[in-house]
Amino acid sequence: MSQVGANPVYDAIRSRRVTRRMSSEPVDPELLDLVLEAARWAPNAGNRRLQPVRLVTDPDTLRVLKAVSPGMVPSPPAVIAICLDTRRAEEFGFQPGHRGLYVDIGTTAATLLLAAHSVGLGACPVTSFSRAAAARVLGLPDGTSPELLVCLGHPTDVQPATFSALTS
Repeated sequence: MSQVGANPVYDAIRSRRVTRRMSSEPVDPELLDLVLEAARWAPNAGNRRLQPVRLVTDPDTLRVLKAVSPGMVPSPPAVIAICLDTRRAEEFGFQPGHRGLYVDIGTTAATLLLAAHSVGLGACPVTSFSRAAAARVLGLPDGTSPELLVCLGHPTDVQPATFSALTS
């Protein structure tokens, strides 16, 4: 176990937190590019890349996306939508709803969250949103559905108490 204490990957895993309050400060586009680049390296079945990502930084689009996303607690300056390309998935023989497709969404999300943390950004995953409305807001083509949103921004100094802190 002594290797864990000196391991930067474990340090990042232990120190990363969900950021529920973000400042309105814009995020440097170079940092967003680094986080997006990490999605390319996320593990996925057969290297098929059936989980396209879509970056949103336009304030008007972010406002509408937040309006259709009751689970979006922060008001982020950027959001990455992790999507599922169901048409391509079917071409590879995946049945609709195949669990493996959602595992790949999870590995993409975990990679994005750690990448954001590594460049000093806060991140918050969101699963509570209208997929149909978000697809329209994002301008996604037919057969591509948003499955998870990752809010990105600069954390504020004070974050809401965690559930465990409230119940202890």
